[in-house]
Amino acid sequence: MEEIKNNELPLIALRGVTIFPHMVLHFDVGRQKSILALEEAMVNDQMIFLVTQRDAKVEEPDVDDVYKIGTISKIKQILKLPGDNIRVLVEGIYRAELEEFTQREPYIAGRLKVFKEEPIEMTVDVEALMRQVVKTFEDYINQNNTIPDEILGTVEDIQEPGKLADVVTSYLNIKTEKRQELLEAIDPIARLRKLLEILSREIDILKIEKRIGIKVKKKIDKMQKEYYLREQLKVIQEELGEKEGIQEEIEQYKKKLEKAKLPKEAKDKVNYELKRLERIGPNSPESGVIRTYLDWVLDLPWAKETKDVESLDKVKEVLENEHYGLEEVKERILEYIAVRKLNKTMKGPILCLVGPPGVGKTSIARSIANALGRNFVRISLGGVRDEAEIRGHRRTYIGAIPGRIIYGMKQAGSKNPVYLFDEIDKLSSDFRGDPADALLEVLDAEQNHSFRDHYIELQYDLSKVLFITTANTLDTIPRPLLDRMEVIEISGYTDEEKVKICSRYLLPRQIKENGLKAENITLSESVIKDIVNLYTRESGVRTLERRIGSICRKVAIEVVNNLDKNVKITNKNLEKYLGIPRFKPEDRVNKDQIGVATGLAWTPFGGDTLPIEVMTMAGSGKLELTGQLGDVMKESARAGYSYIRGNAEKFGIDPKFYEKIDLHIHVPEGAVPKDGPSAGITMVTAMVSALSKRPVRSDIAMTGEVTLTGRVLPIGGVKEKSLAAYRIGIKTVILPKENKRDIEKVPENIRKKIKYIFVEKVEEVLEIALKGEE
Repeated sequence: MEEIKNNELPLIALRGVTIFPHMVLHFDVGRQKSILALEEAMVNDQMIFLVTQRDAKVEEPDVDDVYKIGTISKIKQILKLPGDNIRVLVEGIYRAELEEFTQREPYIAGRLKVFKEEPIEMTVDVEALMRQVVKTFEDYINQNNTIPDEILGTVEDIQEPGKLADVVTSYLNIKTEKRQELLEAIDPIARLRKLLEILSREIDILKIEKRIGIKVKKKIDKMQKEYYLREQLKVIQEELGEKEGIQEEIEQYKKKLEKAKLPKEAKDKVNYELKRLERIGPNSPESGVIRTYLDWVLDLPWAKETKDVESLDKVKEVLENEHYGLEEVKERILEYIAVRKLNKTMKGPILCLVGPPGVGKTSIARSIANALGRNFVRISLGGVRDEAEIRGHRRTYIGAIPGRIIYGMKQAGSKNPVYLFDEIDKLSSDFRGDPADALLEVLDAEQNHSFRDHYIELQYDLSKVLFITTANTLDTIPRPLLDRMEVIEISGYTDEEKVKICSRYLLPRQIKENGLKAENITLSESVIKDIVNLYTRESGVRTLERRIGSICRKVAIEVVNNLDKNVKITNKNLEKYLGIPRFKPEDRVNKDQIGVATGLAWTPFGGDTLPIEVMTMAGSGKLELTGQLGDVMKESARAGYSYIRGNAEKFGIDPKFYEKIDLHIHVPEGAVPKDGPSAGITMVTAMVSALSKRPVRSDIAMTGEVTLTGRVLPIGGVKEKSLAAYRIGIKTVILPKENKRDIEKVPENIRKKIKYIFVEKVEEVLEIALKGEE
């Protein structure tokens, strides 16, 4: 130490290199000041101070540009290199702290505070720490193949804690900042602990690197193997005169493209995708996506059409053979055929068939396709809640497919099918979008000639498709969507119609499905009528067909051992085959009663009678409503009550009846919810009857909405309500005058048996329905 005069030495700022005591290292020197510092050191016992720069890019470092702690080193060798550079071999001696620069020209020199390590007592803790460092360093060597195994023997022989830390650090491949941290650890024990922490972290990193390297190597080996095998296969195919797989596939696509007669936009898109497929090769994951896309585009019927049956008589014959009734639908199809013959460019109509379940909405659509000679496609929209179900997913998504529209067109195989959207009133929506919005374009004759699916991304012409939608109600269909469709209402069947449908269609079908012959079973129309009235309660014929099927199965048990046996079903033995009747025949009250009037109601299953009972009792003018009535029906009752109070004298009622009489209105079958305004005149009639003590005629049924001023407003479901009245033997029905036009929809045989009275005012109703005082 005494040879360092005034604790000053020439200084070299190192870039990206850190020297430790006991470390031998060579580095190159190129800066002029550093070369002059070397020369000065060679004159003064070859001692020099080496310190690392904070930023290697600084050319002229000042005292703040270098770390404070460096290493006093001895120059072992100097070798001049071409280009005025010098290679220096040095050995680290001691740590030292730079206090200040004592000169900057012609070389840098600094005043130092030297740290000479004193011997440390070898306690158990120190020895354990040293052993742990050596053991961890051994793990590091095992993970890092760049360090020779002989180094471990050198390290194990070191007995000084500080020297052990410095020698091990010299072999670590760590960042300059970490090396500097270890250099600045003056206390040997603290230095060993810091080194142990860094070693453990480096071992973890090396393990991860090794694991990643193994995976990469396996992948590369697999790719090399596949490449080698593909090249071999290519040579074999060339020798056999076969074309390479991908090229053959592309040529097949090109042949399909020529046959498909695609529009220009679609053709250009297919050619572009074929070039991509050829460029990326068959083993890219993207090639599968392109193949799927090309298959979809080329399989679509871009120009293929079926020829329509143009004979009106033939179309009519097919529709009549397959369906009974539904005259309005059949008439609309015949109109379409007639106009189509006159105008070949006519766009396909968009029809919406609305009616209760089981009346044949779905099956008539299939019959229309058969009658026109077109292909038929049906998709159910019940519960569909994602807009992508209609328009498809974009190809950026994994597993993307076209929407149901394009899927249906591919399934149809022609560009002019009959396309049925079943249950369009059951559409839902959520955060993924509203499918009803996507259908706006599809069901708009002005827009659907250029429908664009998200997956196909090409314009597709839907203008020649005959779209038919079905619904049970119009209430849940969005208005913009409803506005695009031509609505055809299909009401429930009458009992007579059900008997005819059963005889012509349901019975023969069930006989065939259950393996019977026509001669095995006899079922008259009167028996069928009993089945309709006693075992079904519906507007359509689904339950009726199930009952017929049940009879056929029981008949099959009887004839299985005697194939020629004939089983006759009669009104008397019907209960044997179908069990106890589920519904009792509807009976009207034959006796005229006070406070009881017969109303008529519409239900999803057809028409029904609605007896309304009113009772008066002493009280304070309260109005009690029971029978599970809806809000609209309750409001209708209150409106009628107010009308009576305002016109009490006119009907022979005490004007102050509301001060001392309570009224209770009850509609029987309290478990069944009831609503709507059409029972207004019935409730007024029953209330006036109860208050005036005048009985209501039992042979009259009525329906109509009442206002505060006593006007009778029109209602719906006239046909169904007429059927209900007819079933229980009502001879006279009171209707609002504005419903006169709806009588045409009532079957002619029922119109002849019922007398319709049309009214505008409640006074007219009361005059007809009420008898004189008892």
